[in-house]
Amino acid sequence: MASSSFSDHYLRLLFSIMAFAVSAFIFFLIQKRSSKPRLNLPPGPRGWPVVGNLFQVARSGKHFFEYVEDIRQIYGPIFTLQMGYRTMIILSGADLIHEALIKRGSTFASRPAENPTRIVFSSNKFSVNAAVYGSLWRSLRRNMVENMLSPSRLQEFRDVRKNAMDKLVRRIRADADANGGVVWVLKNARFAVFCILLAMCFGLEMDEESVEKMDQVLKTVLLTVDPRIDDFLPTLRPFFSKQRKRAMEVRTEQIEFVVQFINRRRKALQNPGSDISATSFSYLDTLFNLKVDGRESSPTDAELVTLCSEFLNGGTDTTATAIEWGIAELIANPNIQNKLHEEIKQLVGDRKVEESDVEKLPYLQAVVKELLRRHPPTYFSLTHSAIETTKLGGYDIPVEASVEVYLAGISNDPEVWKNPEKFDPERFVSGKEDADMTGSKGLKMIPFGVGRRICPGLGMATIHVHLMLARLVQEFEWSSYPPNSELDFTKKYEFTVVMKNPIRAIARTRA
Repeated sequence: MASSSFSDHYLRLLFSIMAFAVSAFIFFLIQKRSSKPRLNLPPGPRGWPVVGNLFQVARSGKHFFEYVEDIRQIYGPIFTLQMGYRTMIILSGADLIHEALIKRGSTFASRPAENPTRIVFSSNKFSVNAAVYGSLWRSLRRNMVENMLSPSRLQEFRDVRKNAMDKLVRRIRADADANGGVVWVLKNARFAVFCILLAMCFGLEMDEESVEKMDQVLKTVLLTVDPRIDDFLPTLRPFFSKQRKRAMEVRTEQIEFVVQFINRRRKALQNPGSDISATSFSYLDTLFNLKVDGRESSPTDAELVTLCSEFLNGGTDTTATAIEWGIAELIANPNIQNKLHEEIKQLVGDRKVEESDVEKLPYLQAVVKELLRRHPPTYFSLTHSAIETTKLGGYDIPVEASVEVYLAGISNDPEVWKNPEKFDPERFVSGKEDADMTGSKGLKMIPFGVGRRICPGLGMATIHVHLMLARLVQEFEWSSYPPNSELDFTKKYEFTVVMKNPIRAIARTRA
């Protein structure tokens, strides 16, 4: 929910039905709440009966991350928002996040109850991200990390990444030639990343039509599971029957389309050599006979669809968004772009930059680290919850509360960083400032979350961002379109935190 905004359609519907809904339920709710022990929740803006702070957030006209940024200036590093029936506790202070997710990681390692739509699409929480803290989560995460995302496994897909980078360069060059040098950065970056992940997930070669169809199916899923008003006020669910019906149709469409490729991979494994495009290994291979603690059967087709969709969605938009912000910052800071290009040129000369070069390019590493500090792809980690009612910062944290970790609150904190609003890779080159993105050496920037539920794809994502940014700077000189115009760095939420106006940039092939 954390970063979602509310559409005008749902606001109008909400106001039209709340007039009679509130009066019908307010007495019941007050009586119900009065019977519970009174908790000392973190402070927060006073809400209305029943709906809590839902109206304040919706009527602010701001994205949720913008509203949180304003509110934390008033209430500090821990505060409460009552979003309908859901108690939401926001953490934005490094010390509190460190205590919750590292010192007391097991206590805050679970997930809250899901709404009915997400339950359907997660196969009743049968995924690494959605699973509650326990044996299922450990089994799924261990399989993903050890059998797919370990350094040795990632190395097996070097050629996949190399081919995708070559295809990306060709696509940008073709777009530039056809459009007077102008290209869409996000669209091209997203396609390249998605192709890599498809190959890693299914171990199959897909034609462009299938790639685009898969992308559209998964985008539709993301839109469908975006929160609705009735997720916060379940008593309004009778008014959303059409939306629930449509969600079930989307789920059916998702399963029917993705299962085609699951079956194709299964046949390729059963009949070696029958599919000449099949790679020797894929993520899907690890799932066919996966044994989950406490369960005898292997995953069903629907569960396989869920796990594959999670793998694809988890790495596509976040990486592509980082590349768009990265190119935007290089355009806005041509001296940084020139220095990065010079470093690459001196090391690799006329050959294409390769993955093995990354560790020898310290300025590239500084640029990527500053990019992820200044523009974390998402401003919130996936929602946490406590396994039992506990205390944090002197306040009660109920077991049913949604604990939201505001990542940007750390990476843009002036008490943690010097001139945090400035994009300045030199801060890492000079040695005056540094940060460990895993949080193991303190919390200064955690773009992938931290603790037990840290994003398992951290290593894969950083490989993709380093390599893609290096190739794009090596091959092209980037500038603004229209020429000499200033870029608009306004943000909006769209699965990730993206540029409000996706950039069209001029890409000139370097001599």
